[in-house]
Formats: sequence, C-alpha cells, structure tokens
Amino acid sequence: MHEELSSGRWSVGAQIPSESQLAEDLQVSRSVIREAIRGMVQLGLLESRHGSGTFVRTVADPTPILDYMTIAEVREIFEVQAGFDVQAARLAATRRSASELAGLRELLDKRNAAELNRTDPLGFATADSAFHLAVAEAAHNPLLLELYRYFVTRLREALYRAHSDPEIPDCGPGVHDDLVAAIAAQDPEAAARAAQQVMQPTIEELQGRGV
Repeated sequence: MHEELSSGRWSVGAQIPSESQLAEDLQVSRSVIREAIRGMVQLGLLESRHGSGTFVRTVADPTPILDYMTIAEVREIFEVQAGFDVQAARLAATRRSASELAGLRELLDKRNAAELNRTDPLGFATADSAFHLAVAEAAHNPLLLELYRYFVTRLREALYRAHSDPEIPDCGPGVHDDLVAAIAAQDPEAAARAAQQVMQPTIEELQGRGV
C-alpha cells in the first residue's frame, strides 16, 4: 500500500479502494488491510471519513522524521511494549478463539517475512505491530486493547528506528513462533515467557550501549 502512494497511483484527495478490494488485490486478509490502513492513518498518510471511506491525505514520506528518534526513546518504548505483551499473551492463551489463532498465524508469517527485509523498515514496523496488536485483541480485555491501540503508533516508530539500525539485532522469528505455539496450546505461563523473550534481548542490547 505504501507503493501505491509513493508511485503516484493514489493521488492526494483520492479515495482508496475498499478493504475487501485491497484484500483481494494484495492476497491478504481484511484484518491485515484494516491494520495497515489504521497505521497509515496514524502516520498522517490517509484520512478516514465516517460514512464516506478512506482518502489520501498526503504522499509525503514520513520516514525521514522517524530517523530522528533516539536510541534511548526506542529502549523506553520497547520496555513498555514488553509489559503490555506479557499480559496480553497470558490472557490470549486462555481466551483466544480458533479464528483469532488462525489470524495470528497468518500475521506471524507476514511479520517473519518482513523481518528478513532490512530495506523496508516501515513495512517491517507495520507487520510486526499488526501481529502484536492481534495478540492484544485475542486477550479480550477492552481496556488493555484500548491502551495498546493508543500506544501502537509509538511502537511502529520505534520498530522502524530499530530495524533501520544494522547494529540493533532483530530478535528473530523463533521467539514469535514460540509465542504463537504457546497461545495455540492455551498455556498462559509459556505464552508470557515467550512474550518476555521477544523484546528482552533487544532491550539488553540497548542497555549495553549505556542508553
């Protein structure tokens, strides 16, 4: 979807296609499209108008601004994410539905594929945050979900900044695979441990830099 903007195929003021049409065109689920649109709205690229649809607000690339986020800010955001994710994972393991589990597996595949591409940090940030937001949705705690949705914009910014820095290691797909496996097995403590391990190595790396 970012390519549609950067290529000029979607012009400023134009209405973008419906979620169902985009899902069909891009061969992904509507939940993935919905989260991508939400992220682009929060970045100021799109504007959602109630009863009318979603429209292009700007085609300017916001990513240069994100480069100015400091490493200390990234660490602070990841520390908060770890707290959210542990509780969300613990609850999701006991409350998730079969359809939510299937959605998590789909988002996991997209997140893991995006992690391998260091040339598209914004794509990775969108895919990774969509996965973690889906875990929060599967927790079925409305307040936790509301807080996570408020927080996810800053999370995307931190993920973009971290993925743009080759000296900050990615956590790798293994721990995310473990997280989904624990949620599938309905094991809340294993899910909580896996969620903690998702961010802990990166946080420790940033702390090792003295930030």
